[in-house]
Amino acid sequence: MDDKMGDAEFDFTPFLEAVKMRLNDDIPNNTIITTVKPTRTNCLAEESYITWTDGRVVQNMVLRLRNVECGEIEIKLRWIDVPGPRRK
Repeated sequence: MDDKMGDAEFDFTPFLEAVKMRLNDDIPNNTIITTVKPTRTNCLAEESYITWTDGRVVQNMVLRLRNVECGEIEIKLRWIDVPGPRRK
């Protein structure tokens, strides 16, 4: 039987706020848009930077797993605009 991996959560709001800024390629590559600090509620193991990288909003983070003896997971979020009609 497999061991339980644990769970983690994070706040998606800072990433979404960065996307809503509608940045463009006038901004230098790898510019830090905002920094998200670890708190008791977000499971971040270290500071996470939301950056403008290769024309996209990107966030790398390391999350500390809960409800398990120990463990961390690395996650990368990258916003991709999908062409097509916008829904209202």
